[in-house]
Amino acid sequence: MTVDTARSLLIVEDDLALQKQIKWSVDKFESVTAADRESALIQLRRHTPAVVTMDLGLPPDADGVSEGFKLLEQILAAQADTKVIVLTGQNDQANALRAVALGAYDFFAKPFEPELLNLTIERAFRMFELQKENRRLQSMHQPDALSGLITRDPEMLRICRTIEKVAASTATVMLLGESGTGKEVLARGLHQSSPRKNGKFVAINCAAIPENLLESELFGYEKGAFTGASKTTIGKIETANGGTLMLDEIGDLPFPLQAKLLRFIQERTIERVGGRQEIPVDVRIVCATHQDLNALSKEARFREDLYYRLAEIVVNIPPLRGRNGDAALLAHSFLRRFSEEQNRGSMHLSEGAVRVIETYQWPGNIRELENCIKRAVIMADGNQISADDVGLSVPDEDGQDQSLDLRVIRENAEKGALIQALSRVNGNIAKAAELLGVSRPTLYDLMHRLGLK
Repeated sequence: MTVDTARSLLIVEDDLALQKQIKWSVDKFESVTAADRESALIQLRRHTPAVVTMDLGLPPDADGVSEGFKLLEQILAAQADTKVIVLTGQNDQANALRAVALGAYDFFAKPFEPELLNLTIERAFRMFELQKENRRLQSMHQPDALSGLITRDPEMLRICRTIEKVAASTATVMLLGESGTGKEVLARGLHQSSPRKNGKFVAINCAAIPENLLESELFGYEKGAFTGASKTTIGKIETANGGTLMLDEIGDLPFPLQAKLLRFIQERTIERVGGRQEIPVDVRIVCATHQDLNALSKEARFREDLYYRLAEIVVNIPPLRGRNGDAALLAHSFLRRFSEEQNRGSMHLSEGAVRVIETYQWPGNIRELENCIKRAVIMADGNQISADDVGLSVPDEDGQDQSLDLRVIRENAEKGALIQALSRVNGNIAKAAELLGVSRPTLYDLMHRLGLK
């Protein structure tokens, strides 16, 4: 049976007669039923109901409340927006209040009046829909400038905060990192977080354009400046006026053009190829490279004065292999995207595939991971991607701890395990706690102590 999430109701009741009575009383809703915690969680994953009515006394503890409270926590951990209405006995107000304190939407005393129960459920559906619409409107009017960057790695989160801090300034930013680490995503986030966000973001790859064409691409050219110049054309710098110009692979900029770029940065004016008129341009420069420009400048392969002009703020982006947990996290995200694009339905990664993804070194970084998951989605026979579908060769590596401080080793191990577990289960707190063999409160305490959100 296919159920519409927006109006779907899950009834959790172990008394089959009462279960039928409740279902009959709320027949205007698309309802599914469950008699215990395990079957309730199965129905929750299958139908993602907007509203749940549940009894606290469930088998095997039908006379107690332990199973009910455990189910309540698991429902809210898996689907925080679900509205849970707890059905209680007349003299069970203490447990009802405890359930509300844990996150239940409301409680209702048994025996119930059908009209009042319908009214409570209808109100819960309305609240669910209002919150969903509110989130949609907030996402439209307050977009996250760095929403394209997915990470839980502490170093990458620190870099994101750095980008947000420098965005409001006029400083030139240099992004250093291997190819495929997300330099352009950060550059776009910097632009969107800055006062120039209403201007254009223009990116040019200095290594992808032949040297004899790069000058005219950057600075533009006048009509008749060279053979084929049939009309005056503005360059990338002028196009980005009022916005942000990203110079990708700036380390490959030809030496003669470095002097012309330095003059523009100092004077904030350009001359088109074949022109004599100085044109003022107001643009914020962000440059990116995988090369060590400081070393190149000392070898006289990159102008030292240009390097210091460009390196007002330097951001070093770690490779994917240095971001704990990010490979699995990104793999889940790419899997959702490509499953939709390729019309493959709901797909998931096997435990073996996740282990291979976490272990592989990813020399091509995020771009290689993206291509790997896309290929696996296309080639997989079923809805599960196995380690063979991923198709990676992972060598055995022996690692040694550098520190012998037991407290440091323990904290690093706990932090690494937490990040890895959360990434492996795509951020699901209940599943991460189960994977680590601890309770949810213990997991929250560890996250708080280790500074993880």
